[in-house]
Order: sequence, then C-alpha cells, then structure tokens
Amino acid sequence: MRPIENVINRLELTIFRHRVFVIILFLLMSVFLGYQATQIKLDAAFTKNIPLNHEYMQTYLKHRADFGGANNVLISVCNQEGDIFNENFFTSLKGVHDKLFFIPGVERTQVNSLFSPSTRFIEVVEDGFAGGPVVPADFVADEAGLAIVKGNIEKAGVVGRIVADNYSCAMVKAVLMENDPETGEKLDVIEIASKLENDIRQEYEKDGITVHIIGFSKMVGDVANGAKGVVTFFLIAIAITTVMVYLFSKSIALTILPIACSLIAVIWQLGLLSTMGFGLDPMSILVPFLVFAIGVSHGVQMINSIGKKVALGLKSKQAAEYAFRVLAIPGGIALLSDTVGFITLLSIDIGIIRELAIAASLGVGIIILTNLILLPVLVSFINIKAEKVKTPSKAQAAYQTNQEPALWRFMQSFSERNVAAVVLVVAAILFGLGFHYSKQLKIGELHAGAPSLHEHSRYNQDTFLITDRYAISVDYMSVIVETTANACTNPDVLKTMDSFQWKMENIAGVQSAVSLPSVMKIINSGYYEGNLKWRIISPNQYALAQALSNIPSSTGLLNNDCSVMPVILFLQDHKAETINRVVDAAKIAIAELNNDLVTFKLASGPIGVMAATNEAVEQAQTPMMIYVYGAVIILCWLSFKSIKAVVSVVVPLFIVSTLAQWLMTVLDIGLTVSTLPVIALGVGIGVDYGIYILSTMTQRLSAGDNVQQAYLAALKERGIAVLITGVTLAIGVSTWFFSDLKFQVDMGILLTFMFLVNMLAAVTILPAIAAFLWKKQK
Repeated sequence: MRPIENVINRLELTIFRHRVFVIILFLLMSVFLGYQATQIKLDAAFTKNIPLNHEYMQTYLKHRADFGGANNVLISVCNQEGDIFNENFFTSLKGVHDKLFFIPGVERTQVNSLFSPSTRFIEVVEDGFAGGPVVPADFVADEAGLAIVKGNIEKAGVVGRIVADNYSCAMVKAVLMENDPETGEKLDVIEIASKLENDIRQEYEKDGITVHIIGFSKMVGDVANGAKGVVTFFLIAIAITTVMVYLFSKSIALTILPIACSLIAVIWQLGLLSTMGFGLDPMSILVPFLVFAIGVSHGVQMINSIGKKVALGLKSKQAAEYAFRVLAIPGGIALLSDTVGFITLLSIDIGIIRELAIAASLGVGIIILTNLILLPVLVSFINIKAEKVKTPSKAQAAYQTNQEPALWRFMQSFSERNVAAVVLVVAAILFGLGFHYSKQLKIGELHAGAPSLHEHSRYNQDTFLITDRYAISVDYMSVIVETTANACTNPDVLKTMDSFQWKMENIAGVQSAVSLPSVMKIINSGYYEGNLKWRIISPNQYALAQALSNIPSSTGLLNNDCSVMPVILFLQDHKAETINRVVDAAKIAIAELNNDLVTFKLASGPIGVMAATNEAVEQAQTPMMIYVYGAVIILCWLSFKSIKAVVSVVVPLFIVSTLAQWLMTVLDIGLTVSTLPVIALGVGIGVDYGIYILSTMTQRLSAGDNVQQAYLAALKERGIAVLITGVTLAIGVSTWFFSDLKFQVDMGILLTFMFLVNMLAAVTILPAIAAFLWKKQK
C-alpha cells in the first residue's frame, strides 16, 4: 500500500469513528464564521484597481498632491430648454458646487467650476491687462449680471472645458482624497457615490435641469448597485442546481446535503475574509458563486459514488466510507489544483485581482473540508434506502447487468484508435485556429464608456453626453515634466514641452492638449492685441515672467516652485488601441526630447492608470498561465506518477484555454482586470473533470484492462456525474447573461464556455489521447 493510501485509510477510520465530534466541530465553526460573514462589507478603493508598483503609477503617486489623482468626479449640469444664462440654472449650478465642496473626502482646493475663485478671465485693455473671477463676488443672476458672466466666460477661454460648446451645460470638477479626512480610514467610494446620487442628482435634477455624473467613485457605486442583482442570480443558480442534482440522484437527502455543504463553504469563505479584515469588492462578488459551483461539482461526485454502492447493497455508512476513501485522493488533488491555480493570481500586481485570488483559494480550500469530509459524514447518518434512492436508472442498470447504454457505447468509441485519430485531428485543427486568432486578443477595454456597465446604463449615457458637448474628453493622460526650480521662465524648457505637445496633438486619437507653454503663448499674444504671430514662447525671460504672472498654480499646470509641469492629453476614447497608439507615440517623443534639463515621465490621469493596468495585465498573462499549468502538472504528477496521465489531463485544458481566447476575439472582449482571472478560474475548474475520469481509468489500466475497457469503467463510474456537473454549472452561469453588469455578462459567457467545453474535452480528447499513449497493457 502506498504511503498516501495508508494516510487516507487512517484518516477515514479517525473521521468515521468520531462522526459526532466532526459534526459538532463543523457546527461550531459554521456558527462562528456565519456570524463573521454577516459583518462583511462591500469594499472598493481606487488604488486596488491599479498596479501601484508600475512606473507610471509611481509617477502618479509622486505628484498626486500637486496635480490631483485620477480619482475624479465630473458633474455636468445641463439646461434642457436652452442655454445656461438664466437664474434657475445658475442657482442649481451654485448648489451643486457647494454640495460637492462639502462632501467629506473631496479635495476642496481642487473643486473647480464657474463659481471657483480660480476660474478667472484676462483681457487686454488700454492700460494693459485686466481680469478677475468669471463669476464676480457680487454676482446677481439678473439680465445685467448674466451678460457680464457670459462675457467673462468668453474671455476666460473656458468654453469646451467648464462650459459646453453650445452653452447648454456647465461642469463642476473635483478630485477625491485617498482617506476620509473625518475618520482617517480608507475613503468609502460607494458612500461617496451614494451622496452624489442622493444629495446632488436627486436634489437638483428638476425644473428642466439635468445632472450628469461620472468618475471612478460613481462608476463603482453603479457597479455595486448592479452587483446586488448577483444575489438574485445566486438564488436562481441554487434553484437550478438543486433541480438538476435531484434529477440526478432521485433522492431528497442526496440533493439537500451537497447543496447545503457547498453553501457552508461559501459562508466559511465570507466569514474568513471578514475575520482577516477583507471586504468584498463589487468586482469580485462573483467569487462566492464559483465556490458554490465547485462545491456542487465535487458533491455530485461524492453522492454519485455513495448512491452506486447503496444500490449494490451497502449500508449508508459503508457507502460513505467507501466514497471518502476512493474520492479523497482525486478530489483532493483536483481541489488543490484549483487552489494553487487561484493562488497564482497573486503574481499579478493589481490589488483587486490579488483579493480575488485570496477569496477564491480560501473558498476552494474550504471545499476540501465541507464536501470531501463533512458531506460523507452527514450521509453516513441517513438511511438512504428508506428514501428509495435511485441512481440514474439506465446507467445503474448497466452497472449492475454489464449492459452498456447507447450513450456509453458511443462515448467509448472515442478511446478506439481509429475514432481517436479523427478526434485528435479535429482538436488539432481547432487548436491551430484558436492559437492563430488568440494572437489577435487585445489587452484592455475595447468599447467606449465604463466597460463594467452596459452602453445603455445611466453612467455611460452621462459619459457620452459629456464627451459630446465638451471639447475636452473625460479620458485624459498627464505626462509629467520634471525639471529644475523656476523653470517656467526658461525658454528652452518651455520650447521642449511645446515641441512634445505639438508631436502628441498630431497623433490619431488625441483630441486636444493643454500645458503651461500653450497657455503662456496665448497670454503673450494678448500683449500684442491678440496677434497670432506673437503666440510664441518668447526668448525673453521677463516676457515669460509677465505671462506666467497670470497663471496661478491652482490651474494645475505647474507646482509651487515651477519644477514640475504636466502636459495634459485629452483622448477621444479609452479603447485599447487608442491608448496603445498614444502611449507608444509618447515613448518615442520622450526618448527624442529628454535631456539633462527636462525629463518627461508617463503618466497620470485616468488614461495613465489604464495604460499601466493594461501593461500589467499583458505582462502577467504569460507568467500566470505558466504558473497555473505548472501547478496542475505538478499535482497531476504527484497524484498519478505518470507522464501519460499528466499529458492526458493537461492537453485538453490547454486546448480549451486557447479556444476561450479565440472566443474573446470573436466577441470583442478584451483581456482586462475582470476577464484575466477567468482563464485561470476556467483551468482550475476544468481540471476536475479530467482528474475524476482518469483516476478510474488508471486504476482499471493497472488492473490489466485495455484503454477501451478502462474508459468504459470510468464512464459507468464517473461519466454521468461529469456530464451532469458540466451542464448544471453552465446553466447556472448562463443566467449571468441577463445581468445589469457588462463585465458579469462577459464572465458568464466565458465561464459557460469553459464549463461546457472543458467537460466535453475531458470525455472526448482525454480518452483519444489515452488511446495512443497506452498502446499495450500488461
């Protein structure tokens, strides 16, 4: 007897001799962790969504205090019945500005609108320059006051930035802090989103005034609201799974117990996360369903094994002991493969993916306890014969009479070498096509608007309105220029920045750009009656100082000592190809223009964050797959001690992973923070099918059966459970197609595909490979 089998036998004796103690222990843990689970909260933070160690993000964090972060709020107040120049509109705009200003967590020095003192105009008069706030301190919204403000708006050059091109809207902008100033704790962006909706939109959207809000916090709030629907899908999935398991087992007890044990695993997972201080991010709220699905998968295998032995005359306790003994190794190896596969996601330097990895690996590790130990122990107390249990009638009859049903005879043919050759040729062709088209898989978002939400969502409609009515885009990137103190009056520095801006403005996808030199050129021409030929960087330092005196640091175009200045690029959208094109062009320009005096650094702003995230995802893709498959290969080797077995399990998984990437290119789904983990999750879950089938096959092959006989035995022992599991999980996940969250729809499509196709690969490609690897059997 092998050492591991000896350990399993001793463990079996210990567990089943102390069944009551085992149940009491699980009950106490369930009560404690159930209470802890009730304390878990939704937890979303901007910094969790970005790779903080990426060089772009190091630049972003270094200069965030001077130029604000990428966690912005943009509120566009619009008049549906004309332009903005009426009392009702300015009263509403002032109210929105003040409400946003006093929301805890808003960086008050960076709240910007027509009512901000920093929003100023400058004009040329007979005596030189004159200027002041666009909205005077003594502003009254009557005909004369509105006329003054309209003139000031035109002089200030804020049309397209703070005021819509057609004068139908005006913008209020703000930057959010990282920590709540009142509590000192991490800023609750979901609470911010609630205040934006309830205190601003609901209060001021009336009497022809509409309020349009975008920004990371608002997007996360909308995702969190949509994520509440996940509970509904979870309940639907439980109902569907319960029906399918009952149709499989024909026993109420054998239906309730695996469902209950899988739910206990979810409760333990949530309880442990809460105990460890983790919350549940809206983007990873789908993990509990995956834990439930994996638990049901192994629970079905357990009750399948128990049901067969009970039908052959064993008592419930004997059948449960047998099921534990034969499934402990393949089930444990499969779940360890899942766990290690999920842990490999920790290699990705993005907080939200690492939290997902922790949550998923915890949940799957718990299933080893709940579905491989607790489930057979509970079943051992039930008189299953009193329930008149029936394993699937045709399959059971075949098992007892050795008469194979037509389905098993058909599937057995996949292990015959002539049919297997056809299967492998078809698989090779599909793999070749999949590999070719998977090379076209794009990194990043492929659609305009917030990719987590549908195009018709209020958030994305607000985004489209703001993009359409303003000259600037909500998708902007700040390239940071580091130089020496007081460099704002150095013509060489300013000309270098101006050259960089000119190069970037001529890149497809860049809508417009602004920097200190571009504003100083406009001011300089103002000294010469606006003559365009004087819109230049003057070589005279005194002229530059004169122009600079009209630009305060509150504009965000320079820091206090003028040693750091951004060049802000407004992009048409945040599609992956647009970001890649602009970033690549910026890198070329930076390599050309960087010198001892001026250093350009990428990048801040929302697009800077997206660019860093896309690069982090691209860099992590290949290592993650190597780690996942490396873990599966090692654990399969430890389980079967056979290269043939490893090849038989891993090759179908790799083919399906490649086909899944092909599917992503066909459906125009990019590789993002939300879709990257799905590939690892799919591999982790898909390995279960192959390990269960091959565990029976290797036993029969060792006993002297040929491949066809071994595969038929595996089908009769495990086949129906594998088929039912694959179909059940796919149906449960397919309900996500109707989610309010776009990223959940994408994940649902990919997981449905991987659940089904991994199952089909395990019952077709695996035996076909085995037919050629095990040519002769002693």
